[in-house]
Amino acid sequence: MEAVQLSMGTEVLAHSREVIEDSKASAPELRYVAAQLGACLSDALRVAESRGMRLPTPPLDEEDEVDEDGTDMSVAITLRAEVSE
Repeated sequence: MEAVQLSMGTEVLAHSREVIEDSKASAPELRYVAAQLGACLSDALRVAESRGMRLPTPPLDEEDEVDEDGTDMSVAITLRAEVSE
């Protein structure tokens, strides 16, 4: 199921690029593409969350910062720094 969802997302992304690049695309066409992209993004996030929940939790070092909800903040900070680069 995940493979199908991600494959469809790839196809929708390719089609949406064509529509967006078409200067004659109408507002309803663009709204439709936006809705489809939103649905595919939801699917991709669901897949990512599902896969993440299946990963083993690594042991924390004594110096790791943990938020009150159990989130390893050192990982969150590292990821945020990598994204901003």
